[in-house]
Amino acid sequence: MAYNDKNYFQDIVEGVKTLAVGMKTTLVEYFTPKSTEQYPENRKTTLHVSPRFRGRLVFKRDEEGAYKCTACTLCEKACPNDTIKITAHMDTDPETGKKKKKLDDYQYDLGDCMFCQLCVNACNFDAIEFTNDFENAVFDRSKLVLHLDKEVYEGGSLPDLIDGGAPLTIGKFNTKTK
Repeated sequence: MAYNDKNYFQDIVEGVKTLAVGMKTTLVEYFTPKSTEQYPENRKTTLHVSPRFRGRLVFKRDEEGAYKCTACTLCEKACPNDTIKITAHMDTDPETGKKKKKLDDYQYDLGDCMFCQLCVNACNFDAIEFTNDFENAVFDRSKLVLHLDKEVYEGGSLPDLIDGGAPLTIGKFNTKTK
């Protein structure tokens, strides 16, 4: 019986020590000055996004606005969760008389995409790429279904976003101490 009493009181002392360590950590954090990133207000001047960040899929276009996609469906086959859906038809070229695939619709569901970049790697014609545009929040999920052949991507809502946004400065943040 004496052994159990000794063990019981040792457990109580250990519990009080653990509680004291937790309270000390809490008090130290409570009195440490807090810093808050001022994201929505000052994002144009201080937000840096890596150029390698995968934000959304877009068609690469030339100076005239034409895309390189040949509707080969390699990107659709490489997509692991059927995010890309391509519809095409066979068209006869009047000059050569050869049949060629013609793209009708390139549908990309941004809400289902896992940004794995397998579609970009599978494309033999270098027709698609990921941009680092990350502000894609919408209230209606159907607005995340994009038709890449019908839209021309002009860049994100932030200046120089494709180049990485604001210049990266190590150790300096846009913070406000509260």
